[in-house]
Amino acid sequence: MIMIAVHINGAIKEIQTGTTISALTIDLDVAHKKIALEINEEIIPRSQFDSRILQNGDKIEIVTAVGGG
Repeated sequence: MIMIAVHINGAIKEIQTGTTISALTIDLDVAHKKIALEINEEIIPRSQFDSRILQNGDKIEIVTAVGGG
């Protein structure tokens, strides 16, 4: 199993080569939440989560929506 390193909200995380955004969101337990996700300063639409494969060194920012009033 070959691992790569990505930056998630400023922290380095090792993941398997070939990991999709969908797999990452499941691993981080945010798949069921309303999130905005950016890779290398590009906002990624949810429609691409299943097909977009993460690359070594990707800088990922994940923001979750918080309800309130």
